[in-house]
Amino acid sequence: MNLTSIQAALLLQLLPGIGDITAKKLVENCGSAQAVLKEKKSNLLKIKGIGIFHLKGFDRHESYFPAVNQEEIFIKKEGITPLIYPSTDYPTTLGFCSNAPLVLFQKGNISWKNERIISIVGTRNPTSIGIDFCKQFVEDLSAYQPIIVSGLARGIDITAHKAALENNLDTVACLGHGLNQTYPKEHKSFEAAICKQGGLLSEFWSNASFEKSNFLKRNRIIAGIAHATVVIESGVKGGSLVTSEHAHHYGRDVFAVPGRVTDIQSLGCLNLIRTDKARMITSAADLAYWMGWELTSKPKVIQKELFISLTEDEEALFKALDFKMSLDEIAFKSKFPISKVASILFQLEMKGCVRPLAGKQFERI
Repeated sequence: MNLTSIQAALLLQLLPGIGDITAKKLVENCGSAQAVLKEKKSNLLKIKGIGIFHLKGFDRHESYFPAVNQEEIFIKKEGITPLIYPSTDYPTTLGFCSNAPLVLFQKGNISWKNERIISIVGTRNPTSIGIDFCKQFVEDLSAYQPIIVSGLARGIDITAHKAALENNLDTVACLGHGLNQTYPKEHKSFEAAICKQGGLLSEFWSNASFEKSNFLKRNRIIAGIAHATVVIESGVKGGSLVTSEHAHHYGRDVFAVPGRVTDIQSLGCLNLIRTDKARMITSAADLAYWMGWELTSKPKVIQKELFISLTEDEEALFKALDFKMSLDEIAFKSKFPISKVASILFQLEMKGCVRPLAGKQFERI
């Protein structure tokens, strides 16, 4: 049976033994979900990290067709756009995360080509100071036209979404459930505006059970889809800190607003700053500075001296470098793994060929 790209991706997600990391690994080695399902099991077992346990559902994959067809009907009926890894529509930033979902379901009008994607998260019970800061922060960010990502939860999340809408910024709500429902229900009134000026995003199928753990799971998407995560008020525990931990693990910038030391809503942010897991910011100008957004002109590229000797990989990476590129962008353009890019960049920096910039970006010298 010939399967479409979305049918194959959905089917691969359903097979027992296949999680996000394994699905992504299989697709990266075979090229697509369709190619994975057509490949011989003997060849799939040659992939590092793939064992017979992961392929136990391949022999009876036809039994999952009804569920796939039902979800596909829902997708078409609701006007949902499936984003399938590794298509060009899939968010590049998220694609670099090993545990990113194979399929994302998107409603709305979102361009993932924006090079300024910021996640704003925080407590569901913010202080008036935290709410006011969030509003002003997003308003001041509007000059830079970033996409504002959050989780549509009460408190800081919805404040960030509303502020983005009021300041004509695209905003994306990452949900912890399927696109057939809204939580909390009172935020359904914002969905139309968000879809018109951004969109809704979820990895969960329409028949997914509503579970608290799903919201913690979706936090990796909030972190992975953004170039940086900003935490505005958080207690010593909570989803915001989970999001910041994911961002830290992905090598993305994390920023925290310090707040008052006497407010329990500030303790999480203070701990992030104290443990060097987040950089302290007190304004949008701070974020713009650390992300390198204050640079508006292209510096002159200086021709390297002829006596500098570069390896083949170093030369390839140096040629791939353009004005002010992030680690993710360099990896995407050079087709090298991030770990290899980081190592080569260090060697190029030692040879005086590149220099690091704020916001984990690099430029040629």
